[in-house]
Amino acid sequence: MGALLSLFVAMAHTPRLHFAQSPAAIRIRKEHSSTHGETPTLSALVASQCPSLFTRFRPAWWLSSGHLQTFYSAIGDFSNIDKVEYDRTLLRTVDGGTLGLDFTGPADPSELPADTPVVVVLHGLTGGSHESYVRAILAPACTPVVQGGLGYRAVVVNFRGCAGVPLTSPRLYSGGTTDDIRTALMYISATYPGAPLLGVGFSLGANVLVRYLAEEGDQSRLNAGCVLGSPWNFPANIDALESTFFRRTVYSRSLGQNLVTLMKRHLNSLSKFPDAPMTQAMAAVATMNRPLLTTFDDTMTRLCGGPSPPFPFPSGRDYYVWASGHDLLPKIRVPLLAINAADDPLVPMLPVDTGNAALSPWVVFSVTEGGGHLGWFEQASRFSAKRWITKPVLEWMKLVGNVVADTRRMKSLREADGFTKEEGRDDIGYVKVEGGGHVVGVEGQDGLLAGL
Repeated sequence: MGALLSLFVAMAHTPRLHFAQSPAAIRIRKEHSSTHGETPTLSALVASQCPSLFTRFRPAWWLSSGHLQTFYSAIGDFSNIDKVEYDRTLLRTVDGGTLGLDFTGPADPSELPADTPVVVVLHGLTGGSHESYVRAILAPACTPVVQGGLGYRAVVVNFRGCAGVPLTSPRLYSGGTTDDIRTALMYISATYPGAPLLGVGFSLGANVLVRYLAEEGDQSRLNAGCVLGSPWNFPANIDALESTFFRRTVYSRSLGQNLVTLMKRHLNSLSKFPDAPMTQAMAAVATMNRPLLTTFDDTMTRLCGGPSPPFPFPSGRDYYVWASGHDLLPKIRVPLLAINAADDPLVPMLPVDTGNAALSPWVVFSVTEGGGHLGWFEQASRFSAKRWITKPVLEWMKLVGNVVADTRRMKSLREADGFTKEEGRDDIGYVKVEGGGHVVGVEGQDGLLAGL
């Protein structure tokens, strides 16, 4: 018994927090100035408003390793908890693609003030709004304040072809392509012009969010961001993912097969584009059986994972180098909380592990000792677990949504050629199209590690 208790105590660690040498001074709303001062630093605000980042995360005793945490996140039954229902809006992009935006909140929008924060979610590799890790955040975030929630609105941006979104152009998505989230944010900011927009990205979606924030700088339509399980350095973490027989067989091949399964769902759609590189690559993809992730990316993603340029890339490796987000952290200009687990089997290499990581003054980087990939399960009762990560994410969302002042300098929108576009860019834009409907957010897509 004593040995078991010692093991449990050893599994409990306070997250390691990393800030820039001089954290940014944060403007806060007038109503909070008497409490926090006019311009407190990011580190001071986190210390006062995000206590979970300073308390120990204790993994459930039966989920003591990163592998077990990851498997439970992928195959656990979460269909009866964190239930979220959405109303889907379909947007047609300038290149003919389709984005699926799943909105959730009160049935009557007039129930909430115009400045109610909106959580904008980007999911993992082949996931969507149904994923349990998405619902674990959105269920409490959108619960009314009187019932213990934040009382926010939320929208999940489903990538092209994911979660039932039709594939209407010969182009896929990727971990480095930001035009689709940029387009979605144009629509969301126009729909809620007075609301703070708070980004939350998971895994692949986390890397997309980091790249968007770095590219936009102080003109970001997002007031703040939070990224969980970001893959950061693609080449280094892909190499680690395929460095052993176990990792290649269990992780890389499962992720590769999920992408093959996703593409096969859209065979009929691709037949409309017989000459497109995506359609030609599909002939090889259709014959694959549990390929390595690198095999799929070298066959398909490098060709059509985004607009041209920069696609196509000479190889999957070239795509990985371009897509990585770890070197972009110094360019962030809005508050960003990044959380990774040190025992994540999919992302063992983190920017802060090098000892000389360059962080923007706007970034706080938290590393938990346990948690796996999008797991972070702690014990709820004798034989049940709950996600610890919900607590620090909600504390962060409350801070950046209710306390931090809105300092965005967004570009104006205009109508051109039937699309809503951003000033200075003609290559991206949207028009709302028919379709969508009501979406019940429970587990709806199959495949091991499907949403990771």
